[in-house]
Amino acid sequence: MADAFRKLAMAAALGTLLLAGGMSGCSSISTDRADCNVVKLQTESGRSDAEIASAIGASVKDVAKCHGPEKSGNKTSNDAIPSAY
Repeated sequence: MADAFRKLAMAAALGTLLLAGGMSGCSSISTDRADCNVVKLQTESGRSDAEIASAIGASVKDVAKCHGPEKSGNKTSNDAIPSAY
């Protein structure tokens, strides 16, 4: 019986350690890039790059990288229309 409790205690300790380590690891992950969706919305509302960078905690250079052509597969709405029509 004592052996079963020892195994249970070890499993609980290991689970707690993994959970604590995982949560602390998430907080240390940081990105140097700005969220381009947020930048686009803020730009459309008339804010400058410096204001946006200050508001989201990014550099003006990272905010400026969000300007320009879209980098997804659907670059423009005209690409969705076949040229044969």
